[in-house]
Amino acid sequence: MLVNESIANISAVEEALIEETLPLSAALNRFEPPPGALYEATEAKEWTRYGYQVGTINLLIGLTTGSEIIPMEVLTPIPNTPAYLRGMLNLRGNLVPVFDLMLLLALDKHEQLDEQGIKPMVLILDKGDKAVGMIVDGFPQALLGLQRLQRLPQLPHKLEGCVSTGYMKEENLWLEFDHEAFFSTLVATNTE
Repeated sequence: MLVNESIANISAVEEALIEETLPLSAALNRFEPPPGALYEATEAKEWTRYGYQVGTINLLIGLTTGSEIIPMEVLTPIPNTPAYLRGMLNLRGNLVPVFDLMLLLALDKHEQLDEQGIKPMVLILDKGDKAVGMIVDGFPQALLGLQRLQRLPQLPHKLEGCVSTGYMKEENLWLEFDHEAFFSTLVATNTE
């Protein structure tokens, strides 16, 4: 008889617990972390952005875009292609097309580059099949303290739709450049 009474008492306790148990979403909303389990609130973190120069235009590398910079190497030209497609680069076994945006956008060369001894480099954006190279003027710069513009200024026609925002840093305008949209548009217009 003692065993049957114990089982009855356990069943009564289980029923009481089931009635007191909250649905999962309600239980999560009531969760209070123990003291010291959370980081102290800090000021909003300012992201370091990286920008590069192509002729007289300054462009920003996307926050989530992988990139690397390499010295200008010998490029393998591709016959019967526009002059702005400078050729292909073998990057660790992947063929990467390299574009000259200064030529493509009909930009002027920045006057101070030769005076400062800045050499052209190849900036690789993305990786694998999505990788694309661009000839840029020197190394990208780390930028902090960018001031967002309310409106974009007049842009070269081919950059329209590929620049979402502009920022000022000192006296320089930096453009948020969507390289994927730019090169997709370039491919679409050249295959029509």
